[in-house]
Order: sequence, then C-alpha cells, then structure tokens
Amino acid sequence: MTTITGGEAVYRVLKANGIDTVFGLLGGSMLELYDAMYQGGQIAYVGARDERAAGHMADAWARMTGKPGVVLGAQAGPGVVNIVTAVAEAQLAYSPLVVIAGAITRADQCKDTFQEIDQVALFAPISKRSVMVTDPARLAPMLEDAIRLANTGRRGPVVLHVPRDLLAADIPAIEPAPVNIARPGPAAPADIAAIAKLLSEAERPVIFAGGGFKWGAGRDALTVLVEKLEIPVVASTGHADVMPHGHRWFAGQAGPRGNVVASGLTREADVMVVLGARLGFNSTFHSNEYVGADTRIAHVDIEGAAVGRYFPAEIAAQGDARLTAEALIDATMRPNCDPWREAFRSDMATLAAERAAEAELESLPMHPRRALAEIRATLPEDAIVTLDTGNTCLQAADRLAHYAPVSLITPLDFGLVGFGLAAAIGAKAAAPDRPVVAIMGDGAVGYTMIEIQTAIQHYLPITIIVLDNEAWGAEKAYQQEFYGGRLLGAEIRSPRFDKFAELCGGKGIWVDGPGGVGPALEQAIASNETTVIQAKIDTGALMTLRKDLFKSPRNN
Repeated sequence: MTTITGGEAVYRVLKANGIDTVFGLLGGSMLELYDAMYQGGQIAYVGARDERAAGHMADAWARMTGKPGVVLGAQAGPGVVNIVTAVAEAQLAYSPLVVIAGAITRADQCKDTFQEIDQVALFAPISKRSVMVTDPARLAPMLEDAIRLANTGRRGPVVLHVPRDLLAADIPAIEPAPVNIARPGPAAPADIAAIAKLLSEAERPVIFAGGGFKWGAGRDALTVLVEKLEIPVVASTGHADVMPHGHRWFAGQAGPRGNVVASGLTREADVMVVLGARLGFNSTFHSNEYVGADTRIAHVDIEGAAVGRYFPAEIAAQGDARLTAEALIDATMRPNCDPWREAFRSDMATLAAERAAEAELESLPMHPRRALAEIRATLPEDAIVTLDTGNTCLQAADRLAHYAPVSLITPLDFGLVGFGLAAAIGAKAAAPDRPVVAIMGDGAVGYTMIEIQTAIQHYLPITIIVLDNEAWGAEKAYQQEFYGGRLLGAEIRSPRFDKFAELCGGKGIWVDGPGGVGPALEQAIASNETTVIQAKIDTGALMTLRKDLFKSPRNN
C-alpha cells in the first residue's frame, strides 16, 4: 500500500480545492507540509514577517478570489497566537479563512510542554470553529470540513490545530476531489412577489446593497435591476464597489462613514429593499438617524438570523443577494416616483460640486481631502484599493472611485489599524495583473512596515500611500473636541517611510504639497515596483465619528 505523510495529504487537499497560494511564516511545527509544497510545486507560498500580517494577506486573497484564504501558523504557541488578530478581523468581516495551526505533538500535550497553550480555546470565540485533529486518518477529512465550513453560508474563519507528529505520520495515499459547497438560492417566490409589490407602491424607494453582491459576483444583476427600476442604490460600509463609481443611480456609501446624500436616502425613504447586508452597526449606528423610523423594509440576507435583527423587516427573507436581484428583475416594475428621482439627481450634483471644490484646496500643509481627490482622479479603473482604519481613512471611505468588481478591501467591523499594507499584498497575490494601492495613516504603517520587504521579496508590487498627520488622528480628534485639547499619547513622530522603502529595495516618493500625490501615484503604478508615497497632510484636518461615546466636552 502506498503511503504519504500528513503534510503531503494537506498539500493534496489544498491543491484539489484550487488553493494556489498560501501565506504564513516558517516554523518548526509543519516542515513536512512545507516540504510537500516545495516538492509539489503547484502552490505558491508567500512568507510574511509576522503571522498577523500573513493572516490579513490570506483574508484579502479570499475576498478577491471567493475561495478560502489559507494561512499557516507554522510554529505552535507564539506563532499561532500571533494570528489571533487576523482571525478576529476575518470573523467580523465574514471572510473565509482557514488557519492550519501547528500544535505540539500529541505525546507532549498536557505536560506544560514548551510553547504549550490551549490554542483551541483561544480561537473558539472568534471563529466559526476551532478544533484539534487527533488522528492522522482524520487530517484530510477535517481539512475538507474546514474548507467547506469557511465558505458555506455566512462565511468566516475556521482554525484547524494539527499536532506536529500528525504531519509527519504515514497515512494511506489519497487523491482528494474538490469540496462541493452548498449554494443558497434566491428569496422564496412569495417574498419576491411581496417585494415587487412594495416597490411598485413606493414614492421614495431605495436599495441598500451589501457585501453579498461581492461574494456572489452579483454586480451585473444589481445594475440591471437598478436600471430597470431607476431608483437610487446605497452601499453598506466598506462595500462602495458594489456598483461602478459614477453610475447615475449609485449614491455611494451610506451610514456614518458615507456621504450625506446616501445617508439622507436611507433616512427619508418610504421603502428600502436591503439585499445582502445586515444593516449592522458600522453602517447604521443602529440609529434612526440613518434608517428612517417609518421606513418600510424588505430585508434579504444569506443569514436568516440577521434579517430584521436591528430594524423591523416588513418582509423578511433568507437568500442570496445576486439570485434575489435576478428574480426581482422579472418581477418588478418601474415605480412612479419622479420627484424622488429628480431630488436625488440634484443632491448628487451638489455632492459632486463639493468634491470638486475639495480637489482645488491649496492649503499648506495639504488638506487630506485634496490628497484623496488627487488619488480619486488618478486611480486606474481596474485598481484595487485597501483602506486602513483611522481618521484619514474615515475621510477616504466615500471619497475614492471604484470601477471594477471587487475593488475595495477594508477592515470592516473589527476596525483594526495596520490592516491595509498586508491586505494589499494578499490582494496582489490574488490579482497580479491589477494595480493595488494601500491608503494608510502614518501610525498604521508602523504596525506592519516590515511587510514592505515581503512585497518586494515575493515580486508582488504594491503602492502604499502614507497620509502623514503625525498623530493617532481619531483619538486626537476626540481629545480636542471632548477633553479641552489636552493631548496625551495622540501625537507621534514617524520615520521617512519613503526612505525605508528604498532601503528594502523599493521606491520612495516624498510629496510636499497639493498637486503632488496624483503624479506620484501615476509614477508608482507605472514603475511596477513596490513604492511608498509619503505625503504630509494638515495635522488639524480631523473629524470625529463616535460622538455617541461622549456626553459633552470636558473642559475643566
């Protein structure tokens, strides 16, 4: 009987399921898997300098490809623990991540062995499943289960802990087949008919479109539906790429990180059809400031428990966003709401004029919105943008332009700092022919700046735009507005990241003022080299978001 190692079995399962790239950091807990990948030669490996960053890379790769991103926690104990942040991020972004986590050998467990912790318990609250493999014969089936679970229903991370000796063990040779993923259908016919009737009677209708359209490759279906109905569409937070920028019925991103037109639509609508979104906190603050108290809501989501959870749903349905939109195309009629349409077009023209005025700001230091306007005007239509969290990225959330499907990757509900650079590398690995641009604050870059070397080493050229305001901007804004301007810990001094990129073997561009960011971005993309563009921006151009956290300014 032919046998193979557990490491070879893992390799074969990944290959069979179309996982052509994995991310990690080399460790001693799974060298058999690394050896199998080396000898097999059909799975690319991107070695990060920190496991957290490797996890973010795999997360972004998953969002780009629709397949589970795989990260190797190749060192039991500290190496695996370093992935916790990335798993929490994927959990709150509903991103399908499979973590293959090294564990100490079975014979050494429960002996206070070197680097032994309860890894299974550590990840259990922040993943769809955290489980230990205990039998070599179960290694391949449990990895297949992890792939299936990560990408089924509402997606998310699965952590598979594999003792060191299982990867070295001999098991009967396997030739695995791809895992078949059960796909959801559209909303039920009765619900489709009810939604169509609701829309036909609406005077102020709007569609609230979420990430379900991205996971289900549903942009074309959404566009056809909207063009038939001729009603506005707003995007949930972090999904401003559900429709092409500039489409005449697309309002952009709604909610606290969106624009005033989109937020006004969801607040003033008499009918809102929610497709592939939760109406969660990040998009609505769970507040009638963003969703009208009297708005009649038809809510469709892949996760039935999310439907109507935060705002009452008159029509509650479980289903896939794309398939539901396709069903609605045939069932709906253009509603009689011309005054609403005219008001929308007028409001969008006003918003466009405001954005154009921002593009002409000549202040020094440069206003961040001038920098963002230059980025918006320069980004190629096939560009992928990764955004971080922070004050500048808050202002960027609805000020960029996304044209191609799956063009925006953000931290979503976990809201962590330091995500954008690593995510850009993962996105580039998934889409090597598309330009990838990470937009970050100077504080955020410091978290993962060493991964610039990873991008260069693995020939994954990305552009990192550092908008440098010498601060932890979000917290500085709160201290200024609510604590009498008493700053402690808010101001930082960052190095010349552009020079650091050059030391790593990449390119660096320093921007002094207005008019420089656009040409720098054009130069960086054309060079096809990993490039850091560092631009000083106005340290006072801050805005607060979570005003609900504070009762009143504390000036005494």
